[in-house]
Amino acid sequence: MPRSDEAQAFFHAVYSAVQEIPPGKVTSYGHIAKLIGTPQRPRQVGVCLKHLPVDTSARFNHDNVPWQRVINAKGVISPRSQPSGARNQAAALQAEGVTVTTGALGELMVDFGQFGWFPRVLPSEEGGEIEHSQGEDEDEEG
Repeated sequence: MPRSDEAQAFFHAVYSAVQEIPPGKVTSYGHIAKLIGTPQRPRQVGVCLKHLPVDTSARFNHDNVPWQRVINAKGVISPRSQPSGARNQAAALQAEGVTVTTGALGELMVDFGQFGWFPRVLPSEEGGEIEHSQGEDEDEEG
């Protein structure tokens, strides 16, 4: 089913914002939602990343959108429908130098104090240079 123009614009905004997260840093679904002007839609950010194309011929895809750099507001890598999904995200982050720890309940966690990226506005909106990452290869309340 084709996406509406509004949905297409939202996906584009999410993917473009995620491309601005520097290597070795993480942010939350809620912060991406806030940066693109829809703070009430963190779960939809997760949906966009879930549907990120694997096909490298697509404008936005797993190779040029560093999906692994977005985690939940508690600093936890969100569980996936397939058990290896969170472990794959943790491995991609570790490959960038991000320390991933295991919590008391087995959850995979990242310390926002050390690895968090929470700018007030996107660097591209401040006129800053953006490094588009060639990165490796839901659930949240704000």
